[in-house]
This record gives sequence, structure tokens and C-alpha cells, in this order.
Amino acid sequence: MKNLRHDPTLIIFGLLLLLGLTSPLPSPGEDAVLEATRSEFQKIPIWVMDFPTVKRDNALPKGAPQTVVNVLKADLNRSQVFSVADMPGDQGGFSENKCVSLPPSLASQYQKVTVSTWGRMGVGGTASGVQGLIFDACAFDPGHQDVLTGKRYFSLKATDSLVRLMAHRWADELVYRYTGEQGIARTKIAFVGEKGSGRELFVMDYDGYDAQQVTADGYLNLMPTWSPDRKSLVYTAYRDRKQQVMRRELGTGKEEILVAPASLNITPNFSPNGKFLAYSSAQEGNSDIFQIELDTRTIKQLTSHDSADLSPSWSPDGRQLAFTSDRGGRPQIYLMNADGTNSRRLTFDGDYNAAPAWSPKGDWIIYVCRIPSEGFKLCKISPDGEHRSQITTGQSIDDSPSWAPNGRHIVFSSIRRGESQLYIITVDGKGLEKISTMGSHLSSPSWSPFQP
Repeated sequence: MKNLRHDPTLIIFGLLLLLGLTSPLPSPGEDAVLEATRSEFQKIPIWVMDFPTVKRDNALPKGAPQTVVNVLKADLNRSQVFSVADMPGDQGGFSENKCVSLPPSLASQYQKVTVSTWGRMGVGGTASGVQGLIFDACAFDPGHQDVLTGKRYFSLKATDSLVRLMAHRWADELVYRYTGEQGIARTKIAFVGEKGSGRELFVMDYDGYDAQQVTADGYLNLMPTWSPDRKSLVYTAYRDRKQQVMRRELGTGKEEILVAPASLNITPNFSPNGKFLAYSSAQEGNSDIFQIELDTRTIKQLTSHDSADLSPSWSPDGRQLAFTSDRGGRPQIYLMNADGTNSRRLTFDGDYNAAPAWSPKGDWIIYVCRIPSEGFKLCKISPDGEHRSQITTGQSIDDSPSWAPNGRHIVFSSIRRGESQLYIITVDGKGLEKISTMGSHLSSPSWSPFQP
């Protein structure tokens, strides 16, 4: 089997299927298996080929070809696995099947990229005669003139959101082929947005598009968190000056109260197996960490301290919890076992460290830190406390970090130029990008698990 791990001659291009072109994609062979090591990983240069200028199919959403190209480029760059390279000006001279060869005019440019991708899109039928939107895509190695892999995506409907979804799926496929890990292009982000006098929950694509309102009751709905199966959101709802923890099924809209109203019920967080929910509640004046078993509704108190204990976050193995406490006089990050035993302080640098979020990989805990002369930023610390560093910098107030399921990207809210918007960044502090496109008072982002 050909080893492509260090092969510098791959390319990738993206293109839409034209109506009537139904020739099947070549099937990738075993030698098209792509590998990558994360320890010494360099971004893979990639071409995303433009679509040809053709007469528009009225059944396709307007601008669909360019939408796929733009979305695919953004997804690949955002993945931090690929680096989209500029295309040469002349992309003409293709053979009829562009997954077989590239035009001679590009031969001298092959050394600039490692892989190239393209596809074709249109409205057509399946073997059973069902009509719908079809997107064929392939990855090509120009140096060896080899097809690496190909995929066909089909949808009964042809809408802008489904066109974007097809591009996201292909981007995730390419990430998986090179890393063996799932891509994040099809993940979602829940958040809180201002709507009239209330605060409502919304869900959007990970890149900020297609925001959909989830709640619409005019009350304060805050701090959403995803269930591990991605089917529901749990959040804090303010009703009659009291707070209750509620669950809302995204598919049906069904709501139920998980934790009865009290003066304080906030920061809910699912255990990795989805069986428990940790949250902060004030039963006798000060706030403590509690745990509810969702099947039996059995509630267990995990901390009992005169200080404020808030913001529990589970370790990926479900054995520990990180949380915020001011029991030492200032807000700091603490760890404890999932049953409430063995509580110990984790952060010692700075006078304010709060809102911990444990990486899905288990290697880092991110949190809000106060940096002299900079204010509230995002920092990270290893669970053993040995390694700590600052992630965000500059003139901003950063808050509410949440991990992407790949453990490498983070979404957070940030006040910059007077507006609270949502941004993403890598755990190494790279790729800062504003993703929110609506409103100016957005907060409490929560990144979804992977697509089931």
C-alpha cells in the first residue's frame, strides 16, 4: 500500500454536479488511505478548484456553485489541518472527467500543493428514480495522477442550507481522511441572544450561519448546554424571579423542568454518559454543586461550603469535576471527584480564575482569567496544574468558553468595541474569528457534540 503520510504531491478541488452529468465517481482503492500524525503536523496545502461558468439550473439555489467553493475553503482553513492555496489564474483545459487528470496548464504548479478537490452539483435522480439535489466530490493526487477518494451526497430538497451542509460534509470527510478524526464542520453552537425584553436560546451552524430560534417565551433563558446525544438543550430559565433548570428537545420542542425553581439554579452541565447533570444551586444562602440522576431525578449535594461553588465541568471520563470557588478568598478553579470527595485547588496564578471547561481530550481545562493591564481573558491549565498559558490577548472582555468536540477549537463570547459577539479560536490561540452574524448582545455559547 502506498504510504501518503509524507507525500508532497496531493491536491483537492471542489465543484458542483451539472444537470445531466451522471457518470459515477471512481471508487477509491486501498492505496488511497490517507494518514497524518498529530505530533509533527504541518498544514496541508490544498487547492479548491473553481466551478466552471455554466448556464444556471433553475432548480439549484442561486449561487450554489460559488457557495460550495466558499464554504469548503473556509471549512478547510478553519480546520487547521489544511491551508487553502491560491489557484493559478488559468484553470481551463480540463478533461471531461476532472477526477482523472488536471489540465497541462497547471502541471508546473503541482509542487505548490499537496492535494486538490473538486466536485459537481445538480438536480438528478437516484437509481430508484427519486429526484433531488446531488453533489459529487473527489480528492485527487496530481503528482501521481491518482484519485484518492470520492463521495456522493444526495438531498430530497435543494435549499441554501442543504447546499452548505453538503460542503460541510465533504470538508469533514477530507479532515477524517487525513487525521482519522471527525471534522467539526457539521457541528452546531447554541447561544443566548436578545429578543425584545427577553433572552432567548438560538442554535446556529458552527460557522455562524443559519441561526434558528429555539425558545420564544419572552423570559430570560440562559446558559444552554448540549446533551451528549445532541437531541436536547438544558438551560436555566428565570420564571417569577426564580431559576429552574429545564430541558428542551430540539426535534419536538417538548420542555420539562429538571430542577425545581429556587433562588439560584445555574450552570448545568451533562456528564459524558448523559446520565447525570451537575449544576449550581443556592439552597441555604450560598451556592453549592449538586448532581441529579436524570432517570430517577435523585439529587445529591456534592459540595457543602460557606463559599460560593459554581460552574461545574466534567472530565471526559466522568470521574472528576472542575468548578469555581471563592473559598480561598478569590475565585479560583478547583477539582474534585465526581462523588464530591477529594476537593483540591488547581489554579494559583492571579486573583480571578473562573468558568472552567474541561477538554473532550482531557488534556486541558480552559477558563476565564483576569490578566493585569488586559482584563478578562481565556487561559488554559493542565489537569495536574503543571502547565498554564494565556490563550486570548488584546482589548476585549472574554467569557463563557466552550470546547468543540475535537478538543482543539473553542467558542466564547467577547465584548469588543462595545458589542458582545461570539468568536472561535484554537487552543493554541490561533485562528481567531468572529462567527456571529446577528444582534449585538450574544452570550453563553455552547458547542455541540459531533453529528451522531
